[in-house]
Amino acid sequence: MTRPSLTERLARHSAERAQAGLLRRLRTIDHADGAWVHSAGRRLLAFCTNDYLGLAQHPTLVAALKKAADESGVGSGSAHLIGGHRREHAALEEALAEWTGRERALLFSTGYMANLGVMQALLQRDDLCVQDKLNHACLLDGAQLAGATLRRYPHADVDGAARQLASQGDAAALLATDGVFSMDGDIAPLGELAGLCRREGATFMVDDAHGLGVLGPQGEGSVTTAGLGQDDVPVLMATLGKALGCSGAFVAGSAALIEGLVQSARTYIYTTAMPPALAAATLAAVKLTLTEDWRREKLQALIARFRHGASQLGLPLMPSPTAIQPLLLGDAQTALDASKALEQQGFLVTAIRPPTVPQGKSRLRITLSAAHEEADVDRLLEALSRVAAPRPV
Repeated sequence: MTRPSLTERLARHSAERAQAGLLRRLRTIDHADGAWVHSAGRRLLAFCTNDYLGLAQHPTLVAALKKAADESGVGSGSAHLIGGHRREHAALEEALAEWTGRERALLFSTGYMANLGVMQALLQRDDLCVQDKLNHACLLDGAQLAGATLRRYPHADVDGAARQLASQGDAAALLATDGVFSMDGDIAPLGELAGLCRREGATFMVDDAHGLGVLGPQGEGSVTTAGLGQDDVPVLMATLGKALGCSGAFVAGSAALIEGLVQSARTYIYTTAMPPALAAATLAAVKLTLTEDWRREKLQALIARFRHGASQLGLPLMPSPTAIQPLLLGDAQTALDASKALEQQGFLVTAIRPPTVPQGKSRLRITLSAAHEEADVDRLLEALSRVAAPRPV
């Protein structure tokens, strides 16, 4: 008996993706300067990062990281529960809990690990996990890792979510959704979903990776914008590598939830803690986000300017009110060609293709940042008018 080779099978899969025009390729960025990046000898204006508030290179963050590294070194040395939990981690967790209106917060190395850990800790094999069909992959993977029954409802369809919850009316249930959807940029119907969870006795979890820092009076995120608190959304996850310009993630909620995760979330227990210097830089980012409202105001003005200009050009924008502005082009090769054409004109805009998005839904995922200026948006619109605007018949 000859077993099939796993590495050969993987190679065949890559070859099939290449033949279909879906091969993913790494790009090395040599240097970043605000909204500009240098890659392969070219200077490109980037409209594809998640640095929504323009904080990733802020001198205050850099100084905080350097100071903490001088005092504490680079690595934390071990997992939080062994000896890696430093004062910088504790201070950041306290600030995140206060900012989001929760009793406690818990740091994770990445958003992916946070979602895997939460679901593995909360869910058991006979439980039900109901999720939006467009949720981020880590939410879907988390439910599968836990061994729970995963049922998905049509995007933003509260009635569909209700039907899925009703399918196992006696099971312990978690309903999980993105707050802001990473590929479409729209916002989940959080108020209606929270009401559904109250009626059905389900626990409500929101992944606010793309809402934190951007939405809400002080950047508290999509949950606060919807008028919801800890009782409405007991499990809140958000990342630190998008609007805050750093790296990592956290889960916030009741003291009982966080204590339970400390005891049971394997991706927390068995992982080296984030570098303390990075936690110090993130704390500086939180403080800037709380005090510099002009960043959110500028971002909103740029979003409005871009959407108005795109509408005038007849560009096929999706209905997103956030910094994520998807330009739906349909065919994967069309999206890839548009991305390459924009690069020739000095722009870095990534083509998003299946399986990240469904077949026939390939797009340019344009993201705006407070690091951009109005002139940058106008230049992009002019380039898009040559690359993606409808042609007269």
